[in-house]
Amino acid sequence: DFNERCAQCSEVNWGLTDGGRYYCKSCHNVTERTREVVNTDFITNSRIQTISKGSRKQEKTGIGCEWYVCEGFQLVLKKQAEALEALGVCPQMKDEVLYSFWRCYLQKSKQAYCNRPAGETVKALSVCESSTDVDSEPERPSLLHLLSLSESEGDLQTDCSFASSMSKLSESTSVYSGSVDGSLYLMKNQKEKLRMTMPMTLSFCYMALLWLREPITLSELLRFVVEGHIPYLNVFQHFPEKMKLCGLDLKIFCVESWPVYEEVHNKMLELAAFLDLPRFPDITDSCFLHPDMLCIKYLMEANLPDELHNWTCRVVKKIGIGEVDFLTLVPGNKSTRKVKYDILAAAVIVVVLKLLFLLDDRYEWLLSDFAEERNKNNEEGGLYFEFKKWYEVVKHSLDVEQKKLDEERAKYLWRCEKPLFYSVKNKSKVLKRRQMVVNLQNQFGKLSGSVRRAEKPNPSSFQLSWSEENTDGSCFHGHSLKGILQEKCGLLTAMNPDYWLGTVKLCNEKLCGHLAHYREVDFPQSYHFVLSLFSFLLRIQPSYIHDEVCMIEHKLFNKKLYKKLKYNTVLRK
Repeated sequence: DFNERCAQCSEVNWGLTDGGRYYCKSCHNVTERTREVVNTDFITNSRIQTISKGSRKQEKTGIGCEWYVCEGFQLVLKKQAEALEALGVCPQMKDEVLYSFWRCYLQKSKQAYCNRPAGETVKALSVCESSTDVDSEPERPSLLHLLSLSESEGDLQTDCSFASSMSKLSESTSVYSGSVDGSLYLMKNQKEKLRMTMPMTLSFCYMALLWLREPITLSELLRFVVEGHIPYLNVFQHFPEKMKLCGLDLKIFCVESWPVYEEVHNKMLELAAFLDLPRFPDITDSCFLHPDMLCIKYLMEANLPDELHNWTCRVVKKIGIGEVDFLTLVPGNKSTRKVKYDILAAAVIVVVLKLLFLLDDRYEWLLSDFAEERNKNNEEGGLYFEFKKWYEVVKHSLDVEQKKLDEERAKYLWRCEKPLFYSVKNKSKVLKRRQMVVNLQNQFGKLSGSVRRAEKPNPSSFQLSWSEENTDGSCFHGHSLKGILQEKCGLLTAMNPDYWLGTVKLCNEKLCGHLAHYREVDFPQSYHFVLSLFSFLLRIQPSYIHDEVCMIEHKLFNKKLYKKLKYNTVLRK
Protein backbone atom coordinates (compact mmCIF):
# COMPACT_ATOMS: atom_id res chain seq x y z
CA ASP A 1 0.00 0.00 0.00
CA PHE A 2 3.09 2.28 -0.14
CA ASN A 3 4.03 2.98 -3.75
CA GLU A 4 6.47 5.86 -3.50
CA ARG A 5 9.93 5.37 -4.95
CA CYS A 6 12.94 5.12 -2.68
CA ALA A 7 14.86 8.40 -2.39
CA GLN A 8 18.20 6.59 -2.74
CA CYS A 9 17.75 3.80 -5.30
CA SER A 10 14.36 4.78 -6.86
CA GLU A 11 13.05 1.23 -6.36
CA VAL A 12 9.57 0.34 -5.09
CA ASN A 13 10.38 -2.61 -2.83
CA TRP A 14 9.30 -1.83 0.70
CA GLY A 15 9.29 -3.80 3.94
CA LEU A 16 8.30 -3.03 7.52
CA THR A 17 10.61 -2.74 10.53
CA ASP A 18 9.63 -3.93 14.00
CA GLY A 19 8.80 -0.31 14.82
CA GLY A 20 6.29 -0.10 11.97
CA ARG A 21 8.42 2.06 9.63
CA TYR A 22 9.02 1.40 5.95
CA TYR A 23 12.48 0.34 4.75
CA CYS A 24 13.75 -0.36 1.24
CA LYS A 25 14.63 -4.02 0.70
CA SER A 26 17.01 -3.08 -2.11
CA CYS A 27 19.23 -0.50 -0.38
CA HIS A 28 17.98 -0.87 3.25
CA ASN A 29 17.08 2.81 3.51
CA VAL A 30 14.70 3.45 6.44
CA THR A 31 12.08 6.19 6.06
CA GLU A 32 10.18 8.16 8.66
CA ARG A 33 6.86 6.98 7.23
CA THR A 34 4.88 4.47 9.30
CA ARG A 35 2.16 2.09 8.26
CA GLU A 36 -1.49 2.76 8.98
CA VAL A 37 -3.17 -0.36 10.39
CA VAL A 38 -6.86 -1.01 10.22
CA ASN A 39 -7.97 -3.28 13.06
CA THR A 40 -11.64 -4.31 12.87
CA ASP A 41 -11.38 -6.80 15.72
CA PHE A 42 -10.74 -4.16 18.33
CA ILE A 43 -13.70 -1.77 17.76
CA THR A 44 -16.13 -2.15 14.89
CA ASN A 45 -16.21 0.56 12.24
CA SER A 46 -13.14 2.27 13.65
CA ARG A 47 -9.74 3.03 12.20
CA ILE A 48 -6.72 3.06 14.50
CA GLN A 49 -3.39 4.54 13.52
CA THR A 50 -0.66 2.94 15.66
CA ILE A 51 2.71 4.61 15.72
CA SER A 52 5.34 2.84 17.79
CA LYS A 53 6.45 5.88 19.74
CA GLY A 54 8.21 3.76 22.32
CA SER A 55 10.41 1.98 19.78
CA ARG A 56 11.19 5.25 18.00
CA LYS A 57 12.25 6.83 21.29
CA GLN A 58 14.35 3.85 22.13
CA GLU A 59 16.16 3.91 18.78
CA LYS A 60 16.93 7.62 19.08
CA THR A 61 18.21 7.51 22.63
CA GLY A 62 19.92 4.14 22.31
CA ILE A 63 18.22 2.79 25.45
CA GLY A 64 17.15 -0.42 23.70
CA CYS A 65 14.17 -2.62 24.43
CA GLU A 66 12.39 -3.13 27.71
CA TRP A 67 13.76 -6.04 29.72
CA TYR A 68 13.49 -7.31 33.26
CA VAL A 69 16.13 -8.41 35.73
CA CYS A 70 14.82 -11.98 35.75
CA GLU A 71 15.35 -12.10 31.97
CA GLY A 72 18.95 -11.05 32.46
CA PHE A 73 19.54 -13.87 34.94
CA GLN A 74 17.77 -16.18 32.53
CA LEU A 75 20.32 -15.40 29.84
CA VAL A 76 23.15 -15.97 32.33
CA LEU A 77 21.74 -19.39 33.20
CA LYS A 78 21.40 -20.22 29.52
CA LYS A 79 25.05 -19.33 28.84
CA GLN A 80 26.22 -21.35 31.84
CA ALA A 81 24.13 -24.37 30.87
CA GLU A 82 25.50 -24.26 27.31
CA ALA A 83 29.06 -24.12 28.68
CA LEU A 84 28.41 -27.13 30.91
CA GLU A 85 26.91 -28.98 27.97
CA ALA A 86 30.09 -28.26 26.01
CA LEU A 87 32.07 -29.78 28.90
CA GLY A 88 30.18 -33.06 28.50
CA VAL A 89 27.10 -32.66 30.68
CA CYS A 90 24.00 -34.29 29.18
CA PRO A 91 21.63 -31.92 27.29
CA GLN A 92 18.85 -32.92 29.68
CA MET A 93 20.43 -30.63 32.26
CA LYS A 94 19.57 -27.45 30.35
CA ASP A 95 16.36 -28.31 28.53
CA GLU A 96 14.57 -30.21 31.28
CA VAL A 97 16.08 -29.99 34.77
CA LEU A 98 17.44 -26.43 34.90
CA TYR A 99 14.49 -25.10 32.93
CA SER A 100 12.04 -26.70 35.39
CA PHE A 101 13.93 -25.33 38.40
CA TRP A 102 14.04 -21.83 36.92
CA ARG A 103 10.36 -21.83 35.99
CA CYS A 104 9.44 -23.04 39.47
CA TYR A 105 11.58 -20.27 41.00
CA LEU A 106 9.88 -17.58 38.87
CA GLN A 107 6.50 -18.87 39.95
CA LYS A 108 7.38 -19.21 43.63
CA SER A 109 8.94 -15.74 43.72
CA LYS A 110 5.92 -14.36 41.81
CA GLN A 111 7.95 -12.97 38.96
CA ALA A 112 6.21 -14.98 36.22
CA TYR A 113 3.67 -17.75 35.59
CA CYS A 114 1.33 -16.13 38.11
CA ASN A 115 -0.94 -13.14 38.58
CA ARG A 116 1.12 -10.04 39.34
CA PRO A 117 0.66 -9.12 43.04
CA ALA A 118 -1.93 -6.37 43.28
CA GLY A 119 0.10 -4.36 45.78
CA GLU A 120 3.03 -3.93 43.41
CA THR A 121 0.78 -2.91 40.52
CA VAL A 122 -1.08 -0.32 42.58
CA LYS A 123 2.19 1.04 43.94
CA ALA A 124 3.64 1.44 40.47
CA LEU A 125 0.49 3.05 39.08
CA SER A 126 0.20 5.45 42.00
CA VAL A 127 3.73 6.70 41.43
CA CYS A 128 3.18 7.14 37.71
CA GLU A 129 -0.24 8.80 38.15
CA SER A 130 -0.94 8.37 34.47
CA SER A 131 -3.10 6.00 32.49
CA THR A 132 -1.60 3.65 29.95
CA ASP A 133 -2.13 4.22 26.24
CA VAL A 134 -2.30 1.35 23.79
CA ASP A 135 -0.82 3.51 21.03
CA SER A 136 2.32 4.45 22.98
CA GLU A 137 3.00 1.11 24.63
CA PRO A 138 6.06 -0.67 23.19
CA GLU A 139 6.09 -4.40 22.83
CA ARG A 140 7.92 -6.24 25.59
CA PRO A 141 10.35 -8.89 24.39
CA SER A 142 9.88 -12.41 25.64
CA LEU A 143 13.17 -14.22 26.25
CA LEU A 144 11.97 -17.25 28.17
CA HIS A 145 12.18 -19.47 25.09
CA LEU A 146 15.94 -18.87 24.95
CA LEU A 147 16.41 -21.24 27.86
CA SER A 148 14.18 -24.02 26.59
CA LEU A 149 14.15 -25.58 23.14
CA SER A 150 10.38 -25.96 23.27
CA GLU A 151 8.24 -22.82 23.21
CA SER A 152 4.99 -24.57 24.06
CA GLU A 153 5.21 -23.63 27.73
CA GLY A 154 4.35 -20.01 27.03
CA ASP A 155 6.00 -16.70 27.81
CA LEU A 156 6.34 -14.64 30.95
CA GLN A 157 2.77 -13.87 31.96
CA THR A 158 3.20 -10.28 33.04
CA ASP A 159 0.46 -7.67 32.86
CA CYS A 160 1.08 -5.24 29.97
CA SER A 161 -0.23 -2.29 31.91
CA PHE A 162 2.17 -3.16 34.71
CA ALA A 163 5.07 -3.34 32.23
CA SER A 164 4.20 0.07 30.83
CA SER A 165 3.79 1.64 34.27
CA MET A 166 7.04 0.09 35.46
CA SER A 167 8.80 1.57 32.45
CA LYS A 168 7.51 5.04 33.27
CA LEU A 169 8.36 4.55 36.92
CA SER A 170 11.92 3.57 36.01
CA GLU A 171 12.25 6.65 33.80
CA SER A 172 10.88 8.93 36.53
CA THR A 173 13.37 7.77 39.16
CA SER A 174 16.51 9.77 39.75
CA VAL A 175 18.80 6.73 39.53
CA TYR A 176 19.12 5.40 35.99
CA SER A 177 18.71 1.72 35.15
CA GLY A 178 18.80 -0.09 31.82
CA SER A 179 16.26 -2.68 32.94
CA VAL A 180 12.64 -1.89 33.70
CA ASP A 181 12.71 -3.04 37.32
CA GLY A 182 16.40 -2.56 38.19
CA SER A 183 15.81 0.14 40.79
CA LEU A 184 12.82 -1.58 42.39
CA TYR A 185 14.69 -4.89 42.41
CA LEU A 186 17.32 -3.46 44.74
CA MET A 187 14.76 -1.56 46.83
CA LYS A 188 12.50 -4.54 47.54
CA ASN A 189 12.52 -6.18 50.95
CA GLN A 190 12.63 -9.82 49.95
CA LYS A 191 13.32 -11.54 53.26
CA GLU A 192 10.42 -13.90 52.67
CA LYS A 193 11.75 -15.04 49.27
CA LEU A 194 15.16 -15.59 47.76
CA ARG A 195 16.36 -12.67 45.69
CA MET A 196 18.28 -13.79 42.62
CA THR A 197 22.00 -12.97 42.59
CA MET A 198 24.95 -13.95 40.43
CA PRO A 199 26.25 -16.57 42.92
CA MET A 200 22.78 -18.10 42.87
CA THR A 201 23.13 -18.85 39.16
CA LEU A 202 25.92 -21.24 40.12
CA SER A 203 23.68 -22.66 42.85
CA PHE A 204 21.06 -23.39 40.18
CA CYS A 205 23.65 -25.11 37.99
CA TYR A 206 25.03 -27.20 40.85
CA MET A 207 21.51 -28.17 41.93
CA ALA A 208 20.78 -29.40 38.40
CA LEU A 209 24.09 -31.28 38.26
CA LEU A 210 23.35 -32.91 41.61
CA TRP A 211 19.87 -33.89 40.48
CA LEU A 212 21.36 -35.67 37.46
CA ARG A 213 24.28 -37.05 39.54
CA GLU A 214 26.74 -35.68 37.01
CA PRO A 215 30.47 -36.30 37.70
CA ILE A 216 31.19 -32.67 38.57
CA THR A 217 31.66 -31.60 42.17
CA LEU A 218 30.99 -28.09 43.43
CA SER A 219 34.71 -27.38 43.79
CA GLU A 220 35.24 -28.36 40.14
CA LEU A 221 32.32 -26.21 39.03
CA LEU A 222 33.78 -23.15 40.78
CA ARG A 223 37.25 -23.90 39.41
CA PHE A 224 35.88 -24.03 35.87
CA VAL A 225 34.28 -20.65 36.55
CA VAL A 226 37.59 -19.13 37.69
CA GLU A 227 39.40 -20.61 34.69
CA GLY A 228 36.85 -19.02 32.35
CA HIS A 229 35.25 -22.20 31.02
CA ILE A 230 31.85 -21.30 32.50
CA PRO A 231 30.52 -17.72 32.03
CA TYR A 232 30.24 -15.82 35.30
CA LEU A 233 32.60 -12.85 35.48
CA ASN A 234 31.55 -10.16 32.98
CA VAL A 235 28.95 -12.51 31.54
CA PHE A 236 26.67 -9.54 30.85
CA GLN A 237 28.84 -8.54 27.90
CA HIS A 238 27.22 -11.46 26.07
CA PHE A 239 23.78 -9.90 26.46
CA PRO A 240 22.00 -8.99 23.20
CA GLU A 241 22.66 -5.48 21.97
CA LYS A 242 19.04 -4.51 22.54
CA MET A 243 19.36 -5.29 26.27
CA LYS A 244 21.19 -2.19 27.47
CA LEU A 245 22.93 -2.66 30.80
CA CYS A 246 23.80 0.41 32.84
CA GLY A 247 23.17 2.18 36.12
CA LEU A 248 21.86 -0.02 38.91
CA ASP A 249 21.98 -3.08 36.66
CA LEU A 250 25.73 -3.12 37.17
CA LYS A 251 25.24 -3.73 40.90
CA ILE A 252 23.16 -6.78 40.04
CA PHE A 253 25.13 -8.37 37.20
CA CYS A 254 28.65 -6.97 37.59
CA VAL A 255 30.79 -9.36 39.70
CA GLU A 256 34.16 -8.31 41.09
CA SER A 257 34.97 -11.28 43.31
CA TRP A 258 35.48 -15.01 42.92
CA PRO A 259 32.56 -17.28 43.85
CA VAL A 260 32.77 -18.70 47.37
CA TYR A 261 32.17 -22.41 47.97
CA GLU A 262 30.20 -22.00 51.19
CA GLU A 263 27.92 -19.29 49.79
CA VAL A 264 27.06 -21.22 46.63
CA HIS A 265 26.43 -24.43 48.60
CA ASN A 266 24.23 -22.77 51.21
CA LYS A 267 22.19 -20.96 48.57
CA MET A 268 21.68 -24.26 46.75
CA LEU A 269 20.22 -25.77 49.92
CA GLU A 270 17.97 -22.74 50.43
CA LEU A 271 16.82 -22.92 46.82
CA ALA A 272 15.98 -26.61 47.04
CA ALA A 273 13.88 -25.97 50.15
CA PHE A 274 12.28 -22.82 48.68
CA LEU A 275 11.21 -24.70 45.56
CA ASP A 276 9.77 -27.58 47.63
CA LEU A 277 11.77 -30.10 45.64
CA PRO A 278 11.34 -33.78 46.48
CA ARG A 279 14.11 -36.09 47.60
CA PHE A 280 16.98 -36.01 45.11
CA PRO A 281 17.97 -39.18 43.21
CA ASP A 282 19.87 -41.62 45.41
CA ILE A 283 23.67 -41.37 45.62
CA THR A 284 24.67 -45.04 45.44
CA ASP A 285 28.12 -46.63 45.54
CA SER A 286 28.23 -46.58 41.73
CA CYS A 287 27.79 -42.78 41.55
CA PHE A 288 30.77 -40.51 41.05
CA LEU A 289 29.82 -38.47 44.13
CA HIS A 290 30.10 -41.48 46.46
CA PRO A 291 33.10 -41.16 48.84
CA ASP A 292 34.62 -44.42 47.58
CA MET A 293 34.66 -43.09 44.02
CA LEU A 294 35.89 -39.60 44.90
CA CYS A 295 38.65 -41.01 47.11
CA ILE A 296 40.11 -42.78 44.07
CA LYS A 297 40.27 -39.48 42.20
CA TYR A 298 41.85 -37.51 45.04
CA LEU A 299 44.35 -40.28 45.88
CA MET A 300 45.53 -40.19 42.27
CA GLU A 301 45.73 -36.41 42.23
CA ALA A 302 47.55 -36.28 45.58
CA ASN A 303 50.08 -38.85 44.29
CA LEU A 304 49.37 -41.26 47.14
CA PRO A 305 49.64 -45.09 47.03
CA ASP A 306 46.72 -47.00 45.54
CA GLU A 307 46.62 -49.29 48.58
CA LEU A 308 45.24 -46.41 50.65
CA HIS A 309 41.90 -46.84 48.87
CA ASN A 310 41.24 -50.06 50.83
CA TRP A 311 41.64 -48.07 54.03
CA THR A 312 39.38 -45.23 52.91
CA CYS A 313 36.67 -47.76 52.03
CA ARG A 314 37.01 -49.33 55.49
CA VAL A 315 36.60 -45.94 57.19
CA VAL A 316 33.59 -45.04 55.01
CA LYS A 317 31.90 -48.35 55.82
CA LYS A 318 32.81 -48.20 59.52
CA ILE A 319 31.12 -44.85 60.20
CA GLY A 320 28.28 -45.24 57.67
CA ILE A 321 28.97 -42.15 55.55
CA GLY A 322 28.59 -44.24 52.39
CA GLU A 323 24.94 -45.04 53.06
CA VAL A 324 22.35 -43.81 50.58
CA ASP A 325 20.28 -42.01 53.21
CA PHE A 326 23.33 -40.13 54.46
CA LEU A 327 24.50 -39.00 51.00
CA THR A 328 21.17 -38.23 49.32
CA LEU A 329 19.87 -34.67 49.64
CA VAL A 330 16.40 -34.24 51.13
CA PRO A 331 15.44 -30.54 50.80
CA GLY A 332 13.99 -28.97 53.92
CA ASN A 333 15.03 -31.85 56.21
CA LYS A 334 16.83 -30.07 59.06
CA SER A 335 17.57 -33.26 60.98
CA THR A 336 20.21 -34.46 58.51
CA ARG A 337 23.57 -32.82 57.89
CA LYS A 338 24.00 -31.65 54.31
CA VAL A 339 26.92 -33.42 52.64
CA LYS A 340 29.74 -31.66 50.81
CA TYR A 341 30.87 -34.61 48.75
CA ASP A 342 34.30 -33.41 47.66
CA ILE A 343 35.29 -32.12 51.12
CA LEU A 344 34.03 -35.32 52.75
CA ALA A 345 36.18 -37.51 50.48
CA ALA A 346 39.28 -35.38 51.10
CA ALA A 347 38.68 -35.56 54.86
CA VAL A 348 38.45 -39.36 54.74
CA ILE A 349 41.91 -39.48 53.12
CA VAL A 350 43.32 -37.17 55.79
CA VAL A 351 41.93 -39.38 58.56
CA VAL A 352 43.48 -42.48 56.94
CA LEU A 353 46.85 -40.73 56.74
CA LYS A 354 46.59 -39.89 60.44
CA LEU A 355 45.70 -43.50 61.25
CA LEU A 356 48.73 -44.85 59.42
CA PHE A 357 51.33 -42.08 59.78
CA LEU A 358 49.99 -40.14 62.80
CA LEU A 359 51.16 -36.83 61.23
CA ASP A 360 52.65 -35.48 64.46
CA ASP A 361 55.92 -34.23 62.86
CA ARG A 362 57.82 -37.18 64.34
CA TYR A 363 56.33 -40.62 63.71
CA GLU A 364 55.91 -40.18 59.93
CA TRP A 365 59.61 -39.29 59.56
CA LEU A 366 60.65 -42.39 61.53
CA LEU A 367 58.54 -44.56 59.22
CA SER A 368 60.05 -42.76 56.22
CA ASP A 369 63.61 -43.51 57.36
CA PHE A 370 62.65 -47.15 57.89
CA ALA A 371 61.11 -47.37 54.39
CA GLU A 372 64.19 -45.73 52.87
CA GLU A 373 66.46 -48.39 54.38
CA ARG A 374 64.18 -51.17 53.18
CA ASN A 375 64.18 -49.73 49.64
CA LYS A 376 68.00 -49.69 49.57
CA ASN A 377 68.19 -53.37 50.46
CA ASN A 378 65.07 -54.34 48.53
CA GLU A 379 65.65 -57.02 45.89
CA GLU A 380 62.03 -57.89 45.19
CA GLY A 381 61.41 -54.82 42.99
CA GLY A 382 58.43 -53.26 44.82
CA LEU A 383 59.13 -49.96 46.54
CA TYR A 384 57.97 -49.06 50.04
CA PHE A 385 56.18 -45.75 50.41
CA GLU A 386 58.46 -43.01 51.78
CA PHE A 387 56.52 -40.16 53.34
CA LYS A 388 59.54 -37.84 53.29
CA LYS A 389 60.21 -38.29 49.59
CA TRP A 390 56.51 -37.93 48.80
CA TYR A 391 56.42 -34.70 50.80
CA GLU A 392 59.36 -33.22 48.87
CA VAL A 393 58.00 -34.16 45.44
CA VAL A 394 54.43 -32.99 46.07
CA LYS A 395 55.48 -29.81 47.87
CA HIS A 396 57.64 -28.76 44.91
CA SER A 397 54.79 -29.25 42.43
CA LEU A 398 52.30 -27.63 44.80
CA ASP A 399 54.49 -24.53 45.24
CA VAL A 400 54.88 -24.17 41.47
CA GLU A 401 51.15 -24.49 40.80
CA GLN A 402 50.23 -22.21 43.70
CA LYS A 403 52.60 -19.52 42.46
CA LYS A 404 51.17 -19.81 38.96
CA LEU A 405 47.64 -19.51 40.34
CA ASP A 406 48.53 -16.45 42.44
CA GLU A 407 50.11 -14.74 39.42
CA GLU A 408 47.08 -15.42 37.24
CA ARG A 409 44.75 -13.98 39.86
CA ALA A 410 46.98 -10.93 40.34
CA LYS A 411 47.04 -10.26 36.59
CA TYR A 412 43.34 -10.81 36.10
CA LEU A 413 41.58 -7.83 34.50
CA TRP A 414 38.30 -7.34 36.32
CA ARG A 415 37.09 -4.75 33.83
CA CYS A 416 35.41 -6.28 30.84
CA GLU A 417 36.09 -5.35 27.24
CA LYS A 418 32.62 -3.86 26.92
CA PRO A 419 32.51 -0.35 28.48
CA LEU A 420 30.06 0.20 31.31
CA PHE A 421 28.36 3.44 32.30
CA TYR A 422 26.07 4.40 35.16
CA SER A 423 24.15 7.09 33.28
CA VAL A 424 23.44 8.10 29.71
CA LYS A 425 25.09 11.48 30.26
CA ASN A 426 28.46 9.84 30.99
CA LYS A 427 28.27 7.38 28.10
CA SER A 428 30.33 9.46 25.65
CA LYS A 429 32.99 10.17 28.29
CA VAL A 430 33.28 6.51 29.24
CA LEU A 431 33.59 5.39 25.62
CA LYS A 432 36.20 8.02 24.88
CA ARG A 433 38.19 7.17 28.02
CA ARG A 434 37.99 3.46 27.24
CA GLN A 435 39.29 3.98 23.74
CA MET A 436 42.15 6.06 25.10
CA VAL A 437 43.08 3.31 27.57
CA VAL A 438 43.08 0.68 24.82
CA ASN A 439 45.30 2.81 22.61
CA LEU A 440 47.77 3.43 25.44
CA GLN A 441 47.86 -0.27 26.30
CA ASN A 442 48.63 -1.16 22.70
CA GLN A 443 51.38 1.45 22.47
CA PHE A 444 53.07 0.45 25.73
CA GLY A 445 52.71 -3.20 24.74
CA LYS A 446 54.62 -2.60 21.51
CA LEU A 447 57.32 -0.59 23.29
CA SER A 448 57.84 -3.13 26.07
CA GLY A 449 57.53 -6.12 23.78
CA SER A 450 55.06 -7.78 26.12
CA VAL A 451 53.75 -11.15 25.05
CA ARG A 452 50.03 -11.65 24.71
CA ARG A 453 48.35 -13.82 27.26
CA ALA A 454 48.21 -17.44 26.23
CA GLU A 455 44.86 -19.02 25.52
CA LYS A 456 43.19 -20.71 28.44
CA PRO A 457 44.02 -24.42 28.65
CA ASN A 458 41.45 -27.10 28.04
CA PRO A 459 39.40 -27.98 31.14
CA SER A 460 40.57 -30.99 33.10
CA SER A 461 39.37 -32.77 36.22
CA PHE A 462 42.98 -33.14 37.40
CA GLN A 463 45.13 -30.17 38.37
CA LEU A 464 48.16 -32.28 39.33
CA SER A 465 49.04 -35.25 37.12
CA TRP A 466 51.52 -38.01 37.91
CA SER A 467 52.63 -40.70 35.48
CA GLU A 468 54.03 -44.07 36.51
CA GLU A 469 56.10 -44.06 33.33
CA ASN A 470 58.38 -41.36 34.74
CA THR A 471 61.83 -42.72 35.56
CA ASP A 472 62.60 -40.08 38.20
CA GLY A 473 60.48 -41.87 40.80
CA SER A 474 58.08 -38.95 41.25
CA CYS A 475 54.95 -41.16 41.03
CA PHE A 476 53.98 -43.04 44.21
CA HIS A 477 50.78 -44.74 43.02
CA GLY A 478 52.29 -48.21 42.92
CA HIS A 479 54.27 -47.98 46.15
CA SER A 480 53.57 -50.45 48.94
CA LEU A 481 52.42 -49.85 52.53
CA LYS A 482 53.86 -53.11 53.89
CA GLY A 483 56.48 -51.27 55.90
CA ILE A 484 53.86 -49.63 58.13
CA LEU A 485 51.30 -52.44 58.40
CA GLN A 486 51.10 -55.62 60.44
CA GLU A 487 48.78 -58.60 60.23
CA LYS A 488 46.50 -59.12 63.21
CA CYS A 489 43.68 -61.67 63.35
CA GLY A 490 43.80 -62.07 59.59
CA LEU A 491 43.54 -58.33 58.96
CA LEU A 492 46.17 -55.76 58.12
CA THR A 493 46.36 -53.13 60.84
CA ALA A 494 48.55 -50.10 61.37
CA MET A 495 51.72 -50.49 63.38
CA ASN A 496 50.89 -47.13 64.91
CA PRO A 497 48.71 -47.67 68.03
CA ASP A 498 48.19 -43.96 68.77
CA TYR A 499 45.92 -41.26 67.37
CA TRP A 500 45.40 -37.60 68.19
CA LEU A 501 42.10 -35.77 67.74
CA GLY A 502 41.58 -32.43 66.05
CA THR A 503 39.18 -31.47 68.85
CA VAL A 504 37.74 -33.23 71.87
CA LYS A 505 34.33 -31.59 71.58
CA LEU A 506 32.60 -30.39 68.43
CA CYS A 507 31.18 -26.88 68.27
CA ASN A 508 27.65 -25.95 67.27
CA GLU A 509 27.95 -25.41 63.53
CA LYS A 510 24.91 -23.12 63.40
CA LEU A 511 26.33 -20.78 66.06
CA CYS A 512 30.06 -20.86 65.28
CA GLY A 513 29.94 -21.60 61.57
CA HIS A 514 32.45 -24.41 62.10
CA LEU A 515 32.50 -27.73 63.91
CA ALA A 516 36.04 -27.05 65.13
CA HIS A 517 38.41 -24.09 65.14
CA TYR A 518 41.59 -24.33 63.11
CA ARG A 519 44.80 -22.34 63.49
CA GLU A 520 47.99 -23.42 61.77
CA VAL A 521 50.20 -22.79 64.80
CA ASP A 522 48.14 -25.20 66.93
CA PHE A 523 48.70 -28.24 64.72
CA PRO A 524 51.70 -30.21 63.37
CA GLN A 525 53.22 -29.02 60.11
CA SER A 526 52.71 -32.40 58.41
CA TYR A 527 49.00 -32.20 59.12
CA HIS A 528 48.86 -28.64 57.87
CA PHE A 529 50.67 -29.60 54.66
CA VAL A 530 48.15 -32.35 53.91
CA LEU A 531 45.27 -29.93 54.53
CA SER A 532 46.95 -27.33 52.29
CA LEU A 533 47.33 -29.88 49.51
CA PHE A 534 43.62 -30.70 49.45
CA SER A 535 42.79 -27.07 50.06
CA PHE A 536 44.55 -26.25 46.79
CA LEU A 537 42.85 -29.09 44.92
CA LEU A 538 39.40 -28.04 46.12
CA ARG A 539 40.10 -24.26 46.17
CA ILE A 540 38.70 -23.86 49.69
CA GLN A 541 40.03 -22.86 53.08
CA PRO A 542 41.83 -25.60 55.12
CA SER A 543 39.43 -24.98 58.01
CA TYR A 544 36.53 -26.54 56.05
CA ILE A 545 38.48 -29.76 55.53
CA HIS A 546 39.48 -29.70 59.20
CA ASP A 547 35.78 -29.54 60.13
CA GLU A 548 35.00 -32.69 58.17
CA VAL A 549 38.06 -34.43 59.62
CA CYS A 550 36.86 -33.74 63.15
CA MET A 551 33.35 -34.93 62.28
CA ILE A 552 34.72 -38.23 60.91
CA GLU A 553 36.98 -38.69 63.93
CA HIS A 554 34.08 -38.30 66.34
CA LYS A 555 32.06 -40.85 64.40
CA LEU A 556 35.04 -43.21 64.29
CA PHE A 557 35.99 -42.93 67.96
CA ASN A 558 32.54 -42.21 69.37
CA LYS A 559 32.58 -44.90 72.07
CA LYS A 560 36.06 -44.05 73.34
CA LEU A 561 35.24 -40.33 73.43
CA TYR A 562 32.01 -40.97 75.33
CA LYS A 563 33.85 -43.03 77.97
CA LYS A 564 36.56 -40.36 78.30
CA LEU A 565 34.08 -37.50 78.69
CA LYS A 566 32.09 -39.51 81.24
CA TYR A 567 35.26 -40.28 83.21
CA ASN A 568 36.29 -36.60 83.25
CA THR A 569 32.82 -35.61 84.46
CA VAL A 570 33.07 -38.07 87.36
CA LEU A 571 36.49 -36.70 88.35
CA ARG A 572 35.18 -33.13 88.42
CA LYS A 573 32.33 -34.15 90.72
